[in-house]
Amino acid sequence: MADSLKNYGLFLDDVSKIRVLEPEVATQTEKLRDECQNFVTKIGDFHKVAEDFIRVMSNLADSVEREKMRTIGIRNLLHSVTKEHEAEKQQLEALVLEKSMELERLRVEYESLKKIEMEQLEMIEHLTSN
Repeated sequence: MADSLKNYGLFLDDVSKIRVLEPEVATQTEKLRDECQNFVTKIGDFHKVAEDFIRVMSNLADSVEREKMRTIGIRNLLHSVTKEHEAEKQQLEALVLEKSMELERLRVEYESLKKIEMEQLEMIEHLTSN
């Protein structure tokens, strides 16, 4: 009877149920289905891990970009402070030079006035002694 069913494309399995597929093909099909299901599960897990990795890397990239911008801002601030200090130093050097020149002018004027005073004292003494 099993041979007559095979002629019609029907088969009996281990528990004597009528099947359209050969029992060996049915077993292989079930194995393949299980392996495919396992593969789909693993692919889903991989997809979740990949999405998590991409999210973490994106957050890290954003953090790095913010830190980069903050560093550029600090560097620019430091550069401008350095320029301000240099300008202030030049102003102070110019002021020191100006004060040095004024000191020299006043010293020369003092020496000149001192000389005039001595001449006047000599003249007064000369006039009073006569």
